[in-house]
Amino acid sequence: MERRRFIAFALTPSLIVLFAVAVLPAIYLIVTSLTPFQLTTPGSATDFSDPFRNYALLPGDPRFVNSLAVQAKLSVASVLFQVLLGMLLALLLNVPSRFVEFARTFFLIPMVLPPIVVAVIWKLIYAPDISPLYYAAQALHFTLPALTSSVDFALTAIIIADTWEWLPFTFLMVLAALQTIPDEYSEAALVDGASKLQIFWYVTLPFITPILVISGMFRLIDSVKAFPLIFLLTGGGPGTVTEVTNYYAYLLAFDTNEIGYSSAVTVVMLLLVCGISLGLVWMGRRKEALA
Repeated sequence: MERRRFIAFALTPSLIVLFAVAVLPAIYLIVTSLTPFQLTTPGSATDFSDPFRNYALLPGDPRFVNSLAVQAKLSVASVLFQVLLGMLLALLLNVPSRFVEFARTFFLIPMVLPPIVVAVIWKLIYAPDISPLYYAAQALHFTLPALTSSVDFALTAIIIADTWEWLPFTFLMVLAALQTIPDEYSEAALVDGASKLQIFWYVTLPFITPILVISGMFRLIDSVKAFPLIFLLTGGGPGTVTEVTNYYAYLLAFDTNEIGYSSAVTVVMLLLVCGISLGLVWMGRRKEALA
């Protein structure tokens, strides 16, 4: 009994803070999404005469539908690149060497930088007047378009920056998985005459597949937080080419003062993320059960 009281006493401050910074804002967000709240008409914050009006407008909003499509493209492309390149780097650097140890540390730098710093770095890289990327292209007599203002390349520029920032995450997870594989399996395969490709396909890949799935799941969920990159690099443009759902919600709230409608967009985005997360967890458990 005393142990339970001590645990409750120890957890209470943390639970109060969690409730204040997570639960209360979520409740306020849901309540606000049921109103036509605009900053110019404060009385609308308590207008619940048509609570599902905002949600009814969403399917017919072309910018909202477009933002979902842009988010899907960004998430799928960046996660695929991060998982595949992270696995490749982990395979290359999974050897005992001082240089490799230094390289591993070097690869962690993008992940530990604040997101806004990453956005500033890539803004400088994509700036045609001062970027070493454009100087190198000129030296090679190759013309690069202004990537962040090009309809064809703006989203690709965001994907590259996001992949650079979070590649170390998948790299670390796959490297840790590789280091848990017993050497006996690879040695036995070599004795049996297996090639390096066959060892990777039949020995290494089955061991690291669960880690690839988990890291991909985490990155897919986290990929909706590319706001700093989009805010600094493209501002959602050109047009709506890089306007993802959370950036569209930001514009609704702070450019057009449609707080209620912006809240509805955010709630739908959160529900989609939760649905994807639960779906991936269910698929993982089902695969384990079948195994």
